[in-house]
Amino acid sequence: MGSPKIYTYKITFEEVPYYYYGVHKEKKFDEYYMGYPITHKRMWDFYTSKKQILQLFDYTDEGWIEAQEVEKRLIKPFYNTDKWCLNEHCGGYISLDILRKVGKQNKELKRGYFSLSPQKQKINQRINGRKAVSRNKEKGNLFWNIEWQREQGLKGGNRIKELGVGLFGITAEEKTKNAKLGGKTTSSQKWECLETGFITNAGCLSRYQKARGIDTSKRKRIS
Repeated sequence: MGSPKIYTYKITFEEVPYYYYGVHKEKKFDEYYMGYPITHKRMWDFYTSKKQILQLFDYTDEGWIEAQEVEKRLIKPFYNTDKWCLNEHCGGYISLDILRKVGKQNKELKRGYFSLSPQKQKINQRINGRKAVSRNKEKGNLFWNIEWQREQGLKGGNRIKELGVGLFGITAEEKTKNAKLGGKTTSSQKWECLETGFITNAGCLSRYQKARGIDTSKRKRIS
C-alpha cells in the first residue's frame, strides 16, 4: 500500500481538443480523481476524458503550496487567451467569461449593485470614482505620475511626427501662412471692457484690465 500523493495534472478528451489543468491532494493512495468540473461539467459528461499526471510533490504543507504555484504557471499562458482551455480560475482570479455571466445573473435577479435605485447607483459611481482618483493621486499612478505624463506626451508627439499628420503634415510655407492668418484674425476682433467701455483686441484688453485690477471676464466681443 503506497502513500497518498500531491500532483499537478492535465485532462484531455479523445473527441475534442479541449483541455484542463489542475492540482490534487489525495486523501488515500491512488484514489480515482478526474478533476472537479463545475462550469464545464458537460465536457466530462459527454466526452472521454484522460488524465496525465505532470509532476509529483512532497506530501507536506510546503509541497501543497508549491503544487498550487506550479498549477498557476501551467494555466497562465493559456488563461483567457486559448479557447480550448477550460480553466476558469488562475491563482484566485476568475475568468472574464465567468465575470460576465455573474454580472448578467446579478442584473436579472437585482442583486448587489443592481438592487440599488438608479439614483443610488449614480451616487455610488461618483463616490467610487472619487476614491479611485484619490488612490491614484496618492500613489502617483498613471495620469498623476508626472514622468508617465511626460513619457506619453513624447510618444504621442513622435508618433504624430512619424505619420506626418497635424502640424507635421503641412509645409513650412503653410505654417507661416496659417500663423499670419491666425494672428490677423485675432487682432481684427474687437472686444469691449464692460466696466470702462474701452475697446481694443483681445490681447490688449487683457493687459489693460489686469493693469487696472479689472476681472478679465468682464468683456464682450463687438466685432
